Amino acid sequence: MTDYFRPLVNYLRPAPKGALPLAGGQGWFTHAMHHQRGSDPVMILASEVPADWQQRLTAPRAPIMDLSFDQPRVMGILNVTPDSFSDGGSHNTATRAVSHAQRMVDHGVDIIDIGGESTRPGAQTVPIEAEIARIEPVIQALRHSITCPISIDTRKSAVAQVAVGSGANLVNDISGFTFDPLLARYCADNDLPVCIMHARGDPATMHIDPHYDNVLLDVYDFLEAQVAKLEEQGIPREKVIVDPGIGFGKDIGHNLTLLHNVSLFHGLGCAVLVGASRKGFIGRISKTETASERMPGSLAVALAVIAQGVQIVRVHDVVETTQALSLWHAISKGEHS
Repeated sequence: MTDYFRPLVNYLRPAPKGALPLAGGQGWFTHAMHHQRGSDPVMILASEVPADWQQRLTAPRAPIMDLSFDQPRVMGILNVTPDSFSDGGSHNTATRAVSHAQRMVDHGVDIIDIGGESTRPGAQTVPIEAEIARIEPVIQALRHSITCPISIDTRKSAVAQVAVGSGANLVNDISGFTFDPLLARYCADNDLPVCIMHARGDPATMHIDPHYDNVLLDVYDFLEAQVAKLEEQGIPREKVIVDPGIGFGKDIGHNLTLLHNVSLFHGLGCAVLVGASRKGFIGRISKTETASERMPGSLAVALAVIAQGVQIVRVHDVVETTQALSLWHAISKGEHS
């Protein structure tokens, strides 16, 4: 039977004697939850966590794109699509997109994630040529105006190749490198960092009655398997970011289970990203139908996962998120520098 260990993360200062550091950041833990399939999790001492899990949980995460992970990082969403669920059409010209990206940079964003294909529930696959036509001029223009790292949000190797040639630095694949078998090889050959996300099914159908044996452990196992496959293809673990894929083939209960237990994913030994901004479950819990009005709920989710040591939050509302994180950071340290 496979064992899983979820650290119970704390940020109080000073940390007590015997506390283990979490992933090289400010967090620490003295206890963990021991998960097994078919039984309820059991709390144990951190010292009882097996050595291999301790190593992955405590080892500092290597910088990616020169970004260290000793503090939370913000990835700003830049959709250059006509039909994304929250901001479709808002930035679908190069001029608008560059202006929005510059505003995000001015407010302290760490990474800009550019996507040319909507992956909202029910969305259809966009032809490669159309996706390239959307992202290429934007990335080219941004590369001349900002120094912030750029991520390309795509499932397709042909799109990634054009994006990287235009100045993108990271490939963020919502299919977890299952859609295009050539994409991982391209990233390995070009020494690119990547983000692996979990999704159940294709965007066109992923929202239709999703089922899991155990959503937390099923998602963990998928990400572990995909990280191992990438390692075999030449992408080292330290260049991989993992994302449990909130809202991608998950219902509200699945999403809440993953968010409540998100510190489990530190056991993969990778930086962890959560992208829950403005998603439908926030609207249902807060009774907010319009996606653009879900900023307060999105902030609550971002702060909750950062309190569990998540290294990157992917958000629409950069100004509000960076302000909230600056306060969270100061309070967790008990000082401002």
